[in-house]
Amino acid sequence: MPELTAALETIRPELMNVTRLFGLPESVWDEPVRYRMDTEETPEKYIITFTDGTDSATGEAEIPSDPDLRVQALHRRRAARRLCKQTLYDLCRKTTGIHPPWGSMTGVRPTHLMLEALAEGLTPEDAIERMVDRFDVLRPKAELLAEIALTQRKLPAPGDRWIDVYIGIPFCTTRCAYCSFSSGEIGNGRLVPPYMNALEKEIRGCAEILRRSGRTLRALYVGGGTPTALPENDFRRLMALIAECFPGALEYTVEAGRPDTITREKLRAVLDAGVRRISINPQTMNDRTLKVIGRAHTAAQVVEAYRLAREEGIPHINMDVIAGLPGENEGDFARTMEAARALRPESLTVHTLAIKRSSRMSLENAPLPDGEMTARMVAMGMETARSLGLVPYYMYRQKYMAGNLENTGYALPGHACLYNVDMMEETSHVLAMGAGGISKRIWPEEGHITRAPNVSNIEEYIRRTDEMLERKREIFPEA
Repeated sequence: MPELTAALETIRPELMNVTRLFGLPESVWDEPVRYRMDTEETPEKYIITFTDGTDSATGEAEIPSDPDLRVQALHRRRAARRLCKQTLYDLCRKTTGIHPPWGSMTGVRPTHLMLEALAEGLTPEDAIERMVDRFDVLRPKAELLAEIALTQRKLPAPGDRWIDVYIGIPFCTTRCAYCSFSSGEIGNGRLVPPYMNALEKEIRGCAEILRRSGRTLRALYVGGGTPTALPENDFRRLMALIAECFPGALEYTVEAGRPDTITREKLRAVLDAGVRRISINPQTMNDRTLKVIGRAHTAAQVVEAYRLAREEGIPHINMDVIAGLPGENEGDFARTMEAARALRPESLTVHTLAIKRSSRMSLENAPLPDGEMTARMVAMGMETARSLGLVPYYMYRQKYMAGNLENTGYALPGHACLYNVDMMEETSHVLAMGAGGISKRIWPEEGHITRAPNVSNIEEYIRRTDEMLERKREIFPEA
């Protein structure tokens, strides 16, 4: 079988991502398929033509070569798939007249391509030109990529000797309408004691896996769910476990996303454990929207939570907001940005709403702002971040995202979250604990990742903790 044909055998889902950029329904891939693909392979080039019956586009790419046959096979497969997606993009661009802001990029990590360009020795300006010319990215987006990449290159470099730790608490006080994560409402708390017992077992087991692997802890992140939804005694128990089992990280973060779950005692437990970075996430500062999206707190409680955290001496607070929430307009988002300027977080993440199929909002078909309005909100988020002295340091994209936009994290100089960068760029090994956590071993030379997922169901996790530990021992054996 020709290499080009073999490389494209399973590309249909990626082609569907391309047509989605142009607002085309998935039905264009039903039989009979709207787009026909023809391929040709010469000793030097891959050639692909797409036609929709009335118009066509043809693309060519040089066939990569490498002395290492495994690396060569990987690069050839990537080149073929990129060419296929780019050629279909060119056809859709021609027939629809639409110019997606991120051009033909459909991946969640466009910073990869910018970092690759800089690693090749290109200047930032030349790398920007490559993004614009090769992928049809709008120049402001390419410039944002370059700024992020340059910030990331100043951070402590990841590598095989480092490992990140993730601890998941799958409980929330209520479930947000847009949420698709593995979490549940804490309810009467009956699952908390057995979950904490299972989690302690896994934490202690993973501390031993880390020690025997010979690696060094890089960043630790406690997420969820909402970790601060735990009762105070259980939360303090968790913080004490972290301090005992995972000392010496370059960075510690605890999600305290719901302001109505934050107390002085929990903040003191955070500080006693050596944690210096927390997230208090309003998502919006409009009470009407907070009710619509299922968050059982008010904007006033966000302000109070920030006051409390500052009084207790938390040195780094991150704020998450979402552009494109149901029923919101630019005035609503402007009020959220005004509150951000008043609260002055050390870092601010501006998300674009992405409605995943498993979320309640998707099921309810909630009315949303259009892509152009959402784009103006995202621009307002950038302006606010810059007014606070924050610089962009990581970014990722998702499917079904309003306006085909992006999520961008901004931080004061010296406050970039290592864990966020590692996760988005997939450059660091991860030991993940708790229901739904996914451990990862990175194989940069071979270009792949080995994953060891924990089960998502809380009760199953409690029953199968030993199995979850064994999965991690297999991918991180003793050095």
